[in-house]
Amino acid sequence: MSTYLLVHGAWHSGEVWKRVVPLLAAAGHRVYAPSLAGHGDKAHLLGPDVGLDTHVDDVVRLIMDEDLTEVVLVGHSYAGLVVSSAANQVPDRIARLVYLDAMVPAHGESAADVLPVTRAMIDGALASESGWRVPPMPELPPPHGLFGVTDPADTAWLRTQLSDLPVRCLQQPVRLDNAAVGTIPRTHIHCVADRPEGVVRRPVPATEQVRELPTGHDCMITMPAELTGLLLELA
Repeated sequence: MSTYLLVHGAWHSGEVWKRVVPLLAAAGHRVYAPSLAGHGDKAHLLGPDVGLDTHVDDVVRLIMDEDLTEVVLVGHSYAGLVVSSAANQVPDRIARLVYLDAMVPAHGESAADVLPVTRAMIDGALASESGWRVPPMPELPPPHGLFGVTDPADTAWLRTQLSDLPVRCLQQPVRLDNAAVGTIPRTHIHCVADRPEGVVRRPVPATEQVRELPTGHDCMITMPAELTGLLLELA
């Protein structure tokens, strides 16, 4: 039995993994898919003081409270930053890092460094009435849809779980200063269909595993069985 910890991306909640969790569990594995502070069942925690460090603490606290070891730690999108800093704190508990169509940072980088298009989101939030809220990205014309989701029923369901992101999530830097984190195996799963303009993926070192899915960004909605198959290969 492996332990999978699935961490959702910006604006989403743990509910986004609803189609993947039962498939991993049916294969005999333990699965956690929490919502980060400010999202889903933790929406009441949303506020200007919530940032990347808050979300890292969410993940580390779950690992420690549940005494999880040999964790396959999966970060989707923005959560590539979250799982990186979390692994930096508890590298001995992580069996593998999985970057699922995710930001892949170096030490000291923020979301704006990894994905410069987010700078406009930061500027917009700081200039807004709230001074800190980053609203979800808008639905785009086909074939992009809402985070790569184009089915009308799926899009409607996805909208119900989206919430604003505090700007500090995009501003705070990742910590990768623990040498032990460099020994954790990494897998990158790329969603290769219809990437929006301005979203550029960094090259992956030849020593790290890469898999691809022919779908949009929210592959856990559009290709849950195929994504689960790739994750099971890591068990």
